[in-house]
Amino acid sequence: MKLSKIVSMIAAPIVLLSACSQKNQTEMNLTTEWDKVFPKSEKVNHEKVTFVNKFGITLVADVYKPINASEKLAAIAVSGPFGATKEQSSGLYAQNMAEQGFLAIAFDPSFTGESGGQPRRIASPDINTEDFQAAVDYLISRSDVDAEKVGIIGICGWGGIALNAAAIDPRIKATVASTMYDMSRVGGNGYFDSEDNEAARYAGRVAMAKQRNEDFARVLTQGQATNDNAEGAYTRAGGVVDPLPADAPQFVKDYFDYYKTSRGYHKRSGNSNDGWNVTGTQSYSNTRFLYYINEIRSAVLVMHGEKAHSRYFGESAYHYMVDGKAEGYNTVGKPNPCPENKELLIIPNASHCDLYDGGKENYIPWDTLVEFFNKNLK
Repeated sequence: MKLSKIVSMIAAPIVLLSACSQKNQTEMNLTTEWDKVFPKSEKVNHEKVTFVNKFGITLVADVYKPINASEKLAAIAVSGPFGATKEQSSGLYAQNMAEQGFLAIAFDPSFTGESGGQPRRIASPDINTEDFQAAVDYLISRSDVDAEKVGIIGICGWGGIALNAAAIDPRIKATVASTMYDMSRVGGNGYFDSEDNEAARYAGRVAMAKQRNEDFARVLTQGQATNDNAEGAYTRAGGVVDPLPADAPQFVKDYFDYYKTSRGYHKRSGNSNDGWNVTGTQSYSNTRFLYYINEIRSAVLVMHGEKAHSRYFGESAYHYMVDGKAEGYNTVGKPNPCPENKELLIIPNASHCDLYDGGKENYIPWDTLVEFFNKNLK
């Protein structure tokens, strides 16, 4: 039997699982009030939906649709930043794109926010990539979406995940990675590759092994945490540092200004509160995420702030995607077969968090995003 036939047989029930599960909303006790950190637009309709990824985890999303839209629309799925929720930056992106004529969803990843998955506040390169693909499954299943015109936006750590999803899924016709982190690179190499050596990685592995032993001992005695607010067995790493030390680096101050103030604080956001489980992102440190992005044929826009501490992630990803010359990876690839539809945009004076919501100077280039998606989706 051909491999493609076997794959299609396996995939068939997954497609059924990915259909919208409106009845699950009551079972999951989802909030019905507008609890975003940004104002509600009068130009779009909003609804909350659920769908299931291939790991059986129910994801929760906000759908933003232009008022009075009657034709099939180009659609965009948005997620990120890493550790944030759909009520924060991703929702703002989705709502703004809906104002410009797209149907857009912002979703909580697995184990995060209102989405399912236990224990809470963990991440997986495989499952998180699947989350984006499940969002695409959902979008193309809608009667008001043109299935040939679907794109994605990944913010911060979800920028890297978006590139990984685009590399594996040709249904994604256009991808934006905004102020991106490569979570696998920083997980294995440390910031600016300062711990890119065996000794540093081994020390990290020893620390994680010790933490896992301690956490599992608690699991045996008191059970797993069942929700974001439970006093559970897994030790949390803490969200953005609070109170803010006077000598904190500027990028930490930027994170504080977003996640810990009325600008971006949300009660379900790990970054705004007690953060990830200490071992929650362990698998990212043993993964090299963007290996095949030099083979992405669809359109990609990587945008970063000039003053962002994370800028090197976006620039490195772009150059490897186009030229096959990797930084932070012990690999060299071939040049991209379709370099003409790849773009790198560096936004003058903008910091990392300025691209979460625009900051004080409205740094997010909304016109550029609309032009990019209009060109590649419409």
